Amino acid sequence: MGFGHGHGHGAPATGTAAYAYRKRMAVVLGIIASITVVQVIGAWWSGSMALLADAAHSLTDGTGVAVALLATIIAARPASSKRTFGLQRVEILAALTNALIVGVVAVLVTIGGMRRLVEPGEVESGVMLAAAAAGLVGNCVALLVLRRGQKESLNVRGAYLEVFGDMLGSIAVVSAAVVIMVSGYLRADAIASILIGVLILPRAWMLLRDVLNVLMEATPRGVDLDDVRTHMLEVPGIVDVHDLHAWTITSGVPVISAHVVVDDLRLDECGSESILDGLHGCLAGHFDIEHSTFQIEPRGHVDHEHARHD
Repeated sequence: MGFGHGHGHGAPATGTAAYAYRKRMAVVLGIIASITVVQVIGAWWSGSMALLADAAHSLTDGTGVAVALLATIIAARPASSKRTFGLQRVEILAALTNALIVGVVAVLVTIGGMRRLVEPGEVESGVMLAAAAAGLVGNCVALLVLRRGQKESLNVRGAYLEVFGDMLGSIAVVSAAVVIMVSGYLRADAIASILIGVLILPRAWMLLRDVLNVLMEATPRGVDLDDVRTHMLEVPGIVDVHDLHAWTITSGVPVISAHVVVDDLRLDECGSESILDGLHGCLAGHFDIEHSTFQIEPRGHVDHEHARHD
């Protein structure tokens, strides 16, 4: 018979990457809310479609950050017998919501810009420039707040990408306002609107792709299973590794499971604890994977299994 053993019993919910940055996300939410108010007032006052598109994008950013922040709070609830990893996957579902919302906004903004391109309207370029510049400054501050966390959490990364796209949108609106002020070319406003839509869509796709990889339990990014297998086989006594699987519970919580065939003599001499400690240390040291589960199989057990299925 095999010996089952797990190291790490699921990362505590408060250990998720997004949870560590919840205060920064709250600060960013406040910044985005302020930007949105300024842009909406500026769009109404100036008649700028591009500024309205940027305001809609900011509103989407704020919604996304609010959902992400709520997800980190919910995910902090402790695990139970029914949900052994707690609600950590809520973070991934929140990131999925973000991706879908951003995608829809991108389409709507692009359509609105195309309509304004055909029938340009009057724009108060001075008001447009002031509101867009205020939004640009706010976005830059928000990016600085989120810069570190976006490398560790899908949710924080989603918020970072949204704010980054909004910053590019603000640059486009500032540029359009300057063009209108200098040349009176009103279609610059519509062009900026379309540009904002085009900038948003790829970000939505990238985030959606990463979320789907997690939900489909794909191998975590940066983890090469062949490399993992090679390192595991270097642990003294290990002669084979099969049924090797790796997936992600939520951002920053990768998991590995495997059946490990151990030399009978080594198993008798050292026992399973020594083997398991070696495997756990290997994965934690080389791949930063703390949650691993192994089924230890004596070589004789594997031979018996093969004979039974022949």
